[in-house]
Formats: sequence, C-alpha cells, structure tokens
Amino acid sequence: MLSRKMTRVIVLVGIAGLTVSAQRKMMPDGAASASAAATAPRPSANAPWPYRIGPGDVLQINVYKEPEASLASVVVRSDGMVALPLIKEIRASGLTPAELEQQITAALNRIIRDADATVLVREIHSEKIYVIGAVRKEGPITLQTPLTVLQAISEAGGLTDYAKKSRIYVLRRERDAETKIRIDYPAALSGSRPDQNILLHPGDTLVVP
Repeated sequence: MLSRKMTRVIVLVGIAGLTVSAQRKMMPDGAASASAAATAPRPSANAPWPYRIGPGDVLQINVYKEPEASLASVVVRSDGMVALPLIKEIRASGLTPAELEQQITAALNRIIRDADATVLVREIHSEKIYVIGAVRKEGPITLQTPLTVLQAISEAGGLTDYAKKSRIYVLRRERDAETKIRIDYPAALSGSRPDQNILLHPGDTLVVP
C-alpha cells in the first residue's frame, strides 16, 4: 500500500500536469507558435555550414561486395552529374554524401538485392571563398577545411600597409539576399572578441578596404 505522503505527491503531480495541459489548450495557435519560435535556437554568423557536393569534387563510391558497381574515383561534372557503373548517371551536386548514398542505394536496389553504397569525398574543389581588397594575394581560396576570417587573411598573404582594419567585412548571400557582416579585426586579432573571427561559408567574399 502507498503511504499518505506518496499518495499526496502523486495527486499533486497529476494536478500540475493537468494544469499545464489546460494552459496549452487555452493558448491560441499563434501564441503557441510564437512561444516555440522564441525558444528555438537562432542561426549564428559563426555557425559551420553543412558540406554539399559540388562540381569538380572527387568522390569514391564503394558498393559492398560489388566491385563492378564501385568506383575508386569519379569527378562531379559541371552539370552536377556523375557517371556510375550499372546505373549510368545520377545527380550528385547539392546533396550531402549521406543523401547521395541513399540515392545510389535506391537506384542499385532495382538491380542488386540489398545493395549498400558508401560515398567518400576524396577532394573538394567546389567550395570557395573570395578575398579582395588590401591583401597581398587577392582571389579565391578553396575550402578544404573550415576557415575563419583571420585564417583567410593569412592565406591571402596578410594585410597590406594601406588596409583599413576597422572597415573589414564579409558579404554573404543567404536565401537570395546579401548580408554584410562587419568584422572588428583588431578585437579578433587580439583575442578579446573571438566571436568576430567568424567561420566563412562557401561563396563568402571577405572585403578588406
């Protein structure tokens, strides 16, 4: 048998649950959505990006126990397609490696029972950022690994003597709109504002006036 104390705790918990449930039912749909949106994490300028396959990238396709369906190396064409044994062509550009694995496996399952494909990225050539302005070496930089503002400036040979350090910014295109992200370079360089040393995304342009 339950003690009086335990019975009281169970009753109180039940009442609290009913109260919360009733409050949710009384809350208008719009208010509930707004509440959920307020607690949802917001994207940060310093957030990493998910890698997606692009033209020029080199892939390795392994199909378990099916060497005739595998490829040690294949280059994604400019139209985003790759040519594979048995299934001829399949679109790779714009997909993550995991998504492409699913596409290849689904296509092979029409030919091979219980096919299991693995996609490995051997070389990345499609993802670039651009550094222009008062740096010693302007131009594109291929993103083989995540790159911060300070690292990109270093890759570009450093700032020239005429660089306006307080006016450096990043141009980023998201959802058909271009965003200008100002960088406090002295604070990033000193380490007092590490949030200013943001990760650059594919397609970003780092401008050094």
